[in-house]
Amino acid sequence: MTEKSLSEHYSSVQDWIRAETMPVDMQTDEAFNAWVDQFAATLGYKVDMLGIGEALHGGDEILQFRNRLFQRLVTRHGYRAIAIESSFPRSRALNDFVRGRGVESYDAIQDSGFSHGFGRLTANRELAEWMRQHNAGLADAEKVHFYGFDAPTDMIADSPRYLLTFVLDYLSVSHPDAAEKHRAVIDPLLGDDALWENPEAAMNPALAHGLSMDAAALRIAIDALNKELWFRHPMLQAAQGSRRFDEAIHYVFEAENLLNYHAVLATPAPDRQGRLLGLRAAMMARNLSYIASRVGGGRVLIFAHNTHLQRRKVEWQFGEEQVHWEPSGLRIDAEFGPRYVAIATAVGASPDNGIGEPEAGTLEALLMDTGASVTLLPTHRGRGIAPEVLNALPSRSGSTKNWSYSALSPWHIEDFDWLVTFREVTPYRRE
Repeated sequence: MTEKSLSEHYSSVQDWIRAETMPVDMQTDEAFNAWVDQFAATLGYKVDMLGIGEALHGGDEILQFRNRLFQRLVTRHGYRAIAIESSFPRSRALNDFVRGRGVESYDAIQDSGFSHGFGRLTANRELAEWMRQHNAGLADAEKVHFYGFDAPTDMIADSPRYLLTFVLDYLSVSHPDAAEKHRAVIDPLLGDDALWENPEAAMNPALAHGLSMDAAALRIAIDALNKELWFRHPMLQAAQGSRRFDEAIHYVFEAENLLNYHAVLATPAPDRQGRLLGLRAAMMARNLSYIASRVGGGRVLIFAHNTHLQRRKVEWQFGEEQVHWEPSGLRIDAEFGPRYVAIATAVGASPDNGIGEPEAGTLEALLMDTGASVTLLPTHRGRGIAPEVLNALPSRSGSTKNWSYSALSPWHIEDFDWLVTFREVTPYRRE
């Protein structure tokens, strides 16, 4: 803190914001990079996972901030990967692209390399193409990685076919007979992908496939495939290397948990949505842990919605149901401790997203009083400002158009280490 120690409290939110908030100059690369260097110096060398949350899916300026921050973190501060809220298995093709393997054109993987349609966002193209250019000419060990860390679930859960085909193809390289034995069992059990990917199953468990006889048999077949890999571990590692073996084992883990997700999807229960979201979060956290292990001691920038990065249980109103689950941020915090630092973002206004000017007295309105277009506030996870002072603030209204937006609450201050506020954001640029 600038004026008070963490053991003291500011008497008002206005005093706190006035004393602690720093403007972020994004007008020139020189000014922005100087700010990044100053910010990174405050983190020191203890941080391995730096998260940036977005206040909504739909703010292009937040993506631009992410891109410029990551580029500077890579070129000056030892960051080796970015992990975004997109399907983990799909991102393998994207990672090949940025590392100079596979397809030569981003257009070839903008749909297959992402989930949620995120490959069509101009900022994601710009980031991927910058990473490919940065990696050109570098030794393989020095190249940066582009990962998705989301589970292959969301509103429509994927078929496990891609994950299992990847593992079977890996096994077939050095043990084709064993791979074909498992493939002969697994392929018929997979059946038609449409059985697994029925969008109506999200709301109607009777239409889900996860408790069918084939699904039950597939769970047994996946366990047998996992045992096969471990039985042949020394030979597989000698033939294809430890990194490839670890990758195959992680894909088996992903397939097992995707089957668990499909089983819950097919189970009528009062807490069905909370269990589904909790499974998704567990897979996201495991993916992040795996990604951290792949970058050779380098640091990882994580980018996702604020909700995924918070350090407490999520409470969410889903229709008439009050849903609770432990997000990936809470799980990563438990694993990485002080090596995980998280930034939340906030938005003043976004008319095209149905977000008007914040009401007087709200936290967003007070943050806007600084006059800067983009600001950084070190929240210190709520230390330095009395909880009752934050709790006394009124909440601003939400969005009339964008369901993913949520207004600031005291927990945004208490769960995150920093808060970046954008006076106004415009919708994603799309291709």
